[in-house]
Amino acid sequence: MSLQVCIMTPDRIFWNDQAEEIILPTNTGQMGVLSNHAPLITALDIGVMLIRANNDWISIALMGGFALVKQNQITVLVNEAESSKTIEAEEAENSFNKAKIKLEEAEGQKQKVEANFVFKRARARYQVVKQSSN
Repeated sequence: MSLQVCIMTPDRIFWNDQAEEIILPTNTGQMGVLSNHAPLITALDIGVMLIRANNDWISIALMGGFALVKQNQITVLVNEAESSKTIEAEEAENSFNKAKIKLEEAEGQKQKVEANFVFKRARARYQVVKQSSN
């Protein structure tokens, strides 16, 4: 039995298809979901969602949100989602490196929080591009 996975952003349905397995970036770490998983709702962190469909792994950068798992249907509501098809590899790497430097140089709580947000976003986009090139 497979999972029906639907990823929705505020302006569109980003992905809606069958999958054998998914890995979600939750606020407490990565969480795997297989068929017949217990029902749950979880908050999602900025990170990479992995989807195994037709024995291939698809990686998608998620920019925070929520996921609902119920009766082999997973509904993912996120602020933004991007796949490797829409991310320019060189730009993603440059953004990641700049964000890493800004995070290291951040002073004060407000600057650190803002720099961490930008870093997590840049890291997720860069990881998606890196994983698709492997």
